[in-house]
Amino acid sequence: MPPERRSRTRPDRRTGVRLGRKSRMKPDRRAGAGPGGPPRKAAPSSQRKPPARPSTAAAAIAVAAEEERRLRQQNRLTLEEDKPAVERCLEELVFGDVEDDEDALLRRLQGPRVQVQEDSGDSEVENEAKDNFLFQKKPVWVDEEDEDDEMVDMKNNRFRKDMMKNASESKLSKDKLQKRLKEEFQHAMGGVPAWAETKKRKTSSDDESEEDEDDLLQRTGNFISTSTSLPKGILKIKNCQHANAERPTTARISSVQFHPRAQVVMVAALDNAISLFQVDGKTNPKIQSIYLEKFPIYKACFSANGEEVLATSIHSKVLYVYDMLAGKLIPVHQVRGLKEKIVRSFEVSPDGSFLLINGVAGYLHLLSMKTKELIGSMKINGRVAASTFSSDSKRMYASSGDGEVYVWDVNSRKCLNRFVDEGSLYGLSIATSRNGQYVACGSNCGVVNIYNQDSCLQETNPKPIKAIMNLVTGVTSLTFNPTTEILAVASEEMKEAVRLVHLPSCTVFSNFPVIKKKTVSLVHTMDFSPRSGYFALGNEKGKALIYRLHHYSDF
Repeated sequence: MPPERRSRTRPDRRTGVRLGRKSRMKPDRRAGAGPGGPPRKAAPSSQRKPPARPSTAAAAIAVAAEEERRLRQQNRLTLEEDKPAVERCLEELVFGDVEDDEDALLRRLQGPRVQVQEDSGDSEVENEAKDNFLFQKKPVWVDEEDEDDEMVDMKNNRFRKDMMKNASESKLSKDKLQKRLKEEFQHAMGGVPAWAETKKRKTSSDDESEEDEDDLLQRTGNFISTSTSLPKGILKIKNCQHANAERPTTARISSVQFHPRAQVVMVAALDNAISLFQVDGKTNPKIQSIYLEKFPIYKACFSANGEEVLATSIHSKVLYVYDMLAGKLIPVHQVRGLKEKIVRSFEVSPDGSFLLINGVAGYLHLLSMKTKELIGSMKINGRVAASTFSSDSKRMYASSGDGEVYVWDVNSRKCLNRFVDEGSLYGLSIATSRNGQYVACGSNCGVVNIYNQDSCLQETNPKPIKAIMNLVTGVTSLTFNPTTEILAVASEEMKEAVRLVHLPSCTVFSNFPVIKKKTVSLVHTMDFSPRSGYFALGNEKGKALIYRLHHYSDF
């Protein structure tokens, strides 16, 4: 066979089709002219018809796939024969019919896919709405009883009856009660706090506030100011369970103080015991009690870091130090250089570095809080009635029995200023605010003078900002709240002789101390919690009363 003819028949053999003789000998008229004529031009590639693809390979693939599917189905049926009827029925309910292929089962498990095309013309709010719509799911099961509007009793519950606005609200639905609780929370917080905002968008005003915060952190100074959220006149306050309800006593409460860092209150009494309670306003469970034999406690106080408790007695010079972390009670029998026979009244500096002991004959003794060693002593005219530190622990204030106030420098132990408390014949108490703005002096005639601290340092005869004259007996206790919004004044010489002063206006709240016909009796000690809005009073009947202040600015 000539070479040309063999080359024409090779492609046909590969496809499995054998051409006849006539078809092999017939020339292709589309490619060229007939015999003896000029050659024709080939048609352009765009007009050429594509050659027919062979269908044998596709048919073979389809046959193989069908055979594989048949074998897979046969194997599945073989496995299904060994399963019980209950199991096969359950699989049909969960996965569908067993005759479905695996690809269909996978598509059913994956679920429908929703494709969202991003449109540059949509606004940000519309895009967020689309995202929220895509992730919404229907509840699997709905309880019909939840849909019923169940009424909640408000009148007979001591925690919910304070939220009633009128007598007709003796019962509220769950939805209304939830809204009322939310309103109470927002009212106490002064609005919705930042952590409760679920959809907070960053705007230009937020950028400006961040710049202001950065600028604030680059400067130093006194940035604490009184809050405008505390109105004068009537204070929203609530009676809580007594702090020492789990350890009652009939002895007089000598000291009540909140822990500086934890929600714990310490109660000390003349029954030789110091007790710690967890404050929750409901049960106030007892944490621990410390008993000091033959040691009636005159005063007990936390250290600045809250790791120690210091206690003195009414007829002893021993100072007890209780290490709360180690659980050890350490008695300090004698301080070198300290010649006091009885140690009673003392103060701890806010920074935790110094301990100030009020001695006899007008002496003040400054000790190191860490080593309990004497640093130095100071002398005033007359008797030391009370003393305190400034908020920065750089100055000491002492009130004398002659009605004078002395200001001392802690580092040099020199007297910086000395002035007469206006209208006072005999000083009994003194206190400084935590923001370094006020000094309050209490006298034996029941008058509390409120001074500006700067005037106490610079003027020889400073004038008080306001004189509180709501008590008629000697003012024995003074304390400021942490935000310098309230000043508590009390006298242990008369029952119910305790008042809360609204400092921005220097007026007394009219609804305290008698709340719902409950009295406080003789008050010997009191304290505010650092950040939770509780106020504690210790009276002569052995009760540590707890109140919750709802208008606290840092609620």
